[in-house]
Amino acid sequence: MSHYRNMTSSPGAPTEPSRRRAIDVTEEEFEELVSDGLDLVPSELMEQLDNVVFLVEEEPRPDQGDGGDLLGIYEGTPLTERDGWWASGSLPDAITIFRGPTLRHCDYADEVAEEVAVTVIHEIAHHFGISDEQLDELGWA
Repeated sequence: MSHYRNMTSSPGAPTEPSRRRAIDVTEEEFEELVSDGLDLVPSELMEQLDNVVFLVEEEPRPDQGDGGDLLGIYEGTPLTERDGWWASGSLPDAITIFRGPTLRHCDYADEVAEEVAVTVIHEIAHHFGISDEQLDELGWA
């Protein structure tokens, strides 16, 4: 399950010189934004996460889909699909947030913070078995 965004922008849109550009967000700052996004998730939900690792990568791998606009991906077995066989020797599920596509999607650094938070929550929802269609209906697509 993955999180894509429409990557179109308005040509000739005015820039705001007082705002920091998204492309200037460093790797360290981006990782901090992912951490901040995790802090927004209610503790009751975080406690329900089971065997999940959070990763930050620059770009998606070819096997993870079209990397041009893939902001994040959940790879694993959702809680709703796990049964007795799952726990024995299963590797952790992975939620990966991609820096490159996110920075290209956003114009300004404050937009990066918001987009990362939405992407983190979107991918966590997949761990709980919530589909892209359901997330779209809830406004989290």
